[in-house]
Amino acid sequence: MSDRRTKIIDSRVLRLLLTAAGLVSTALAVLGIFLPLLPTVPLLLLAAACFARGSERFHHWLLDHPHLGPMIRGYLDGQGIPLRAKITAITLIWISIPVSVFFLIPLFWVKVFLIAIGLCVTVYLLRLPVCEGGEE
Repeated sequence: MSDRRTKIIDSRVLRLLLTAAGLVSTALAVLGIFLPLLPTVPLLLLAAACFARGSERFHHWLLDHPHLGPMIRGYLDGQGIPLRAKITAITLIWISIPVSVFFLIPLFWVKVFLIAIGLCVTVYLLRLPVCEGGEE
């Protein structure tokens, strides 16, 4: 992993808010491991971003964590994501969006917006590099 220099915010209140947001994001990400609709990796990336500015100690803890760290380290280092994660994410997007569009959302403009978001996220995921040894 590359040596990351984090720039911690000077304001103590802002650091506490960022650290709290990072902890909440981490807790939700852990729940997302077990609940399919909670996005684990995006929440871990949010937590890493919050910790990078709020708490160097928590930032290092998250990146060095034996289970959570590997989920985001490759992405943060610019190496990409595992192929399995890419396929799973795209599959879940296109299972959940049609269900929402056809059965849950009554407003046409929201349906169109949701499909547009799904397309944009899919294109983004397809453009991400696949990291080597990316079966995980």
